[in-house]
Amino acid sequence: MSVEQVFAGKVALVTGAGKNIGRTIALDLAARGASLVINGRGDRAAVDGVVAEINAAGGQAIGCLADVSDPVTTGAMIEATVAAFGGIDILVSNAGLRRQTPFLEMSLVEWREILSVALDGAFILARAAVPHMLGRGGGAIVALSGISTHVGTPNRCHVSASKAGLEGLMRALAVELAPHDITCNTVAPGAVDTVRGASAGALPKTLIDGGIPLGRKAAVEEIAAAVRFLAGPDGRYITGQTLHVNGGAFLG
Repeated sequence: MSVEQVFAGKVALVTGAGKNIGRTIALDLAARGASLVINGRGDRAAVDGVVAEINAAGGQAIGCLADVSDPVTTGAMIEATVAAFGGIDILVSNAGLRRQTPFLEMSLVEWREILSVALDGAFILARAAVPHMLGRGGGAIVALSGISTHVGTPNRCHVSASKAGLEGLMRALAVELAPHDITCNTVAPGAVDTVRGASAGALPKTLIDGGIPLGRKAAVEEIAAAVRFLAGPDGRYITGQTLHVNGGAFLG
């Protein structure tokens, strides 16, 4: 059964799109007609794999390796997007790092590393992409936050701080960019059924103890659906919001 091509003619860039949530978001947007730029920081094989999936299915995609915390490589990625597809309409800031480090053992270097990707990276990306959105009459920015910043998670104060800042950035940009028809929103997943990297550690105990009223983790497709809604035509009157997708684990 074919899906409605609601993003036909649109260009989307998804960061951290080589696996898990980012990959699923990219595939979902591409299946609905968007041309995709698949970003990763260093895993070329993963990025190329997603590009191949999209192109094999009849879509259009290119891959770009770039560290979103670096203005130079990020700017080059945006320029490559414009060169390949003529502009950018949708920016999904999904890239982020997760660490498990007790506060008293956390160095300032590690603190800054985590914030540099989720928070600085979202600023750098938006700063490079928005001028091109203006030329196309509007756009949508969707950033990926998380439940930990709302419920408090031990050993992840840098991650929680980066995501709290990310939500604040989206709210401020929502107001400032609204006159240009650019919406800015955040999706905050709870526990998601993905393969967790070694540095991410086990699922935070606060989620396990608190329980999930719906009794299960989210599927990655459910997070992608929330992003699709906020980036698509049905979400054009929604801006500055955080959409919680957590099965009732946090009632925002």
